[in-house]
Amino acid sequence: MKEIKIGTVGTAETTVTKENLAVTVGSGSLEVFATPMMAALMEKAACNALAASLENDETTVGTKLEITHDSATPEGMNVKATAEVFAVNGREIVFTVRAEDSCGNIGKGLHKRFVVYAEKFMNKTKSKA
Repeated sequence: MKEIKIGTVGTAETTVTKENLAVTVGSGSLEVFATPMMAALMEKAACNALAASLENDETTVGTKLEITHDSATPEGMNVKATAEVFAVNGREIVFTVRAEDSCGNIGKGLHKRFVVYAEKFMNKTKSKA
């Protein structure tokens, strides 16, 4: 793993479609951007922030996500998530995360990821079956 610097930023974007509405994914009954989809977009932004620092078989897994979803976004709007490295504790990386649509912020919080070796991690996981 290369050095991960405090302040490193990653982003991820999506357009709100029928596929990522709360009513479609089962997280509610309204035709608005689903909270689980916002969370996934925030995690993707964090992964994008770390992509250049990972080497060989390294990848990251999410271990904690504390977020608020503060404003609804209708179908057709774009949503952008941003993750910024806030702290690095060995292989644990802490991010501040936020999401926004064209009207402003829609969510925010903290996210932790842990650097792992993909093959070793998957072998351990598969041994549970």
